[in-house]
Amino acid sequence: MEVKAVVGNLQSIEADAIIVNLFENSELSGATRAVDEALGGAIQDLVSAGDFSGKAGQVTVLYPRRVIPAHRVILVGLGDREKFKVETVRRAAASTIQKARDLKVNHVASVTHGAGAGGLNIETAAEAITEASFMALYGYYQQKSKEAPEAFPKTLSLVVLNETDLASAEAGVHSGQAIASGVRIARDLVNMPPNFCTPIHMAEVAKQVAAEVGLKVTILEQAQMEALKMGALLSVSQGSDTPPRFIILEHHADRTQELDTLVLIGKGVTFDTGGYSIKTAEGMENMKNDMAGGAAVIGAMRVIGEMNLPLHVIGIVPSVDNMISGNAFRPSEVITASNGVTIEIISTDAEGRMILADALVFADRFKPTAVVDIATLTGACVTALGGMAAGLFSTSDVLRDALLMAGEATNEKVWPMPLFPEYDKLIESNTADIKNSGGRFGGACTAAAFLNHFVSYPAWAHIDMAGMGMDAKDSSPYLPKGATGYGVRLFVELARRWGQA
Repeated sequence: MEVKAVVGNLQSIEADAIIVNLFENSELSGATRAVDEALGGAIQDLVSAGDFSGKAGQVTVLYPRRVIPAHRVILVGLGDREKFKVETVRRAAASTIQKARDLKVNHVASVTHGAGAGGLNIETAAEAITEASFMALYGYYQQKSKEAPEAFPKTLSLVVLNETDLASAEAGVHSGQAIASGVRIARDLVNMPPNFCTPIHMAEVAKQVAAEVGLKVTILEQAQMEALKMGALLSVSQGSDTPPRFIILEHHADRTQELDTLVLIGKGVTFDTGGYSIKTAEGMENMKNDMAGGAAVIGAMRVIGEMNLPLHVIGIVPSVDNMISGNAFRPSEVITASNGVTIEIISTDAEGRMILADALVFADRFKPTAVVDIATLTGACVTALGGMAAGLFSTSDVLRDALLMAGEATNEKVWPMPLFPEYDKLIESNTADIKNSGGRFGGACTAAAFLNHFVSYPAWAHIDMAGMGMDAKDSSPYLPKGATGYGVRLFVELARRWGQA
């Protein structure tokens, strides 16, 4: 789909469909009123008859019968004006673009939702519409024997009234497309079956992303990880015939002296059997998504590179398979991480924190201002937060607050969780410095406490995104069933804010 910003009046534009909106229980205004007048009051008649209230997400289609150049008018409700926010725009855009797809129309022109009565600036509104429209139309067909269905619509025009607003709208369209591209990469990786998405494949995708947007890319192979004494990561990988990869993407690698440095780390376990602490068949079914954190980092780095944000950003993805074999690591073994910390293995299914441990140690060489890791880490976090938000642990109030604001802005929610020193008691070991599982209670918190043993910088945050990487129920019009791409937009927004701080 091509998206562009144009100057004009919706009632005068020739298109297969035009899109207008209405707040709940409100008078018609702006572009909606202008279109209604051109239609001889057809929208007002619909509202007066009680057939359209403007409730959030409500969508209906009118047929102008050649009164205006457009063949259809798609009307979407924005809900309560007092509750209006950018997320309202995303959902409205997603609902209407899906309606246009279902109608199989080619050219759609839309009002720039929220830029008038909603009070948003043009660029923000255009970005939200663009990113949500692409996200709503996403589908994964790579392993289907039949061709993907024909894509509709072909073009989307965002209409602004004045020439002076055009540049802002175009900027919003560009950034929205960049964000959607990053989300698509993450979704494709998470949706891909594990016999296709291996650590080697993740590394190849990272190379492609780097080439597209000018990032520096470094891929460490097993021998290089052995030289760096990454024992924690390699212990997880040793049961698999597929070799590990340690992926490093760097934005503004040549400007490290003048810019703040932000490191993003994503867990990249491309399939998790649980190892000898084996999962149930039901628990293993969706374990191809255990690399969703790594996918989010790769997707976010693509967006950061394309937007050319004024920040030195490093994306790190340790990628392995956690398999069972005669070489696989076992409960009761003691493993040494790259910082010399010894780890007693209680559960081989607590493998994510093992690979993150060596990645957190590696991050210190960049002298970061802040480090954030993201991982589908614990079922305990899903139990605590119900898959409605990711758990957020942080050693820095400033970083925590920046992530909370980024989560609010993108609707990729995070929720603060405790990192009390008392949790360290639960991971004390009789045979090593620490153990890799603290038992049943407080599992998300003890996992974060474990990771903190590998942190040597003042500002660190850990995001436990378990339950957020896949959506089984179409919870939002721009989050169709399957991989969500969670974390991409959160990290891009964090980088935008951190670069301005």
